[in-house]
Amino acid sequence: MFALPETLEALPFARYPDELRTGTPESDWNAGQPAGLAASSFIEGPSFDRDGTLWCVDIVNGRILNVDRAGRFSVAVEYDGWPNGLKIREDGLVFIADYKHGIMVHEPGSKVVKPYLLRAGMERFKAVNDLFFAANGDLFFTDQGLTGLHDPTGRVFRMRPDGSVDCLLSNVPSPNGLVMDLDEHALLLAVTRANAVWRVPIVNGTVAKVGTFIQLSGGVGPDGLALDSSGGLLIAHAGMGAVWVFNARGEPTCRVNTPDGNLSTNLAYGGLDNREIFVTESRSGQIYRAQMKIPGKPMVSHR
Repeated sequence: MFALPETLEALPFARYPDELRTGTPESDWNAGQPAGLAASSFIEGPSFDRDGTLWCVDIVNGRILNVDRAGRFSVAVEYDGWPNGLKIREDGLVFIADYKHGIMVHEPGSKVVKPYLLRAGMERFKAVNDLFFAANGDLFFTDQGLTGLHDPTGRVFRMRPDGSVDCLLSNVPSPNGLVMDLDEHALLLAVTRANAVWRVPIVNGTVAKVGTFIQLSGGVGPDGLALDSSGGLLIAHAGMGAVWVFNARGEPTCRVNTPDGNLSTNLAYGGLDNREIFVTESRSGQIYRAQMKIPGKPMVSHR
């Protein structure tokens, strides 16, 4: 259907230290996951702050992590939770999609993680996964739990700056990473167990005419997403050991391989002029980097 895309090999940037990989297969998070995912650590949720520090999470061990420019890990805070996704708001406050609790926040320099949003109305979340800030301050996040094609009841929520919360979708078989297009007229949503990325138009504040934008195959499915400055979409394809790059029309233009593992779970743009991607490979506990031709969309904290 399409010409073979260019292939790039990502290079190792940072390796999660062995002494911090303290989880066991019997841990609560591992015990609740499908067979084969049990791990001593599971790094995810990369995001750069305005000073160029890379933040990420270790779900299994309840840690928020910092990685400096030399690739050295340090623990910002450890707490009783399962941090799954992380984004940094324009004011520098760190928001965490916590699989165990809900949306949490961490103020850099402190040693605490505080609840921010634990319920939608009176209802608990299934288990939140990832989040995205729009330019107007709206916070979008996915409520994935253990949904899939057998149980297509995963949800996508929006929290407005005034604190109001509404459910945009409730029929998703495993909603995961999400971003908005350049004009912020539509969400692009990774639907892991459908092996697809949905396009979710938002018209006058409501959802209309949701459809499949990218259909993938193989591996586990799409996980984290990022957008480049041309409107192209980058997809971390868990189980394939790759990040796919598609242009704004949905045509594949590049494949970035993570050589030492196939569980490429998420990515973030960073480096000089936002021209590098940093990819979490969760099975090996490594972060890879690759130079891209098109810079990434500026981070919220850089607006």
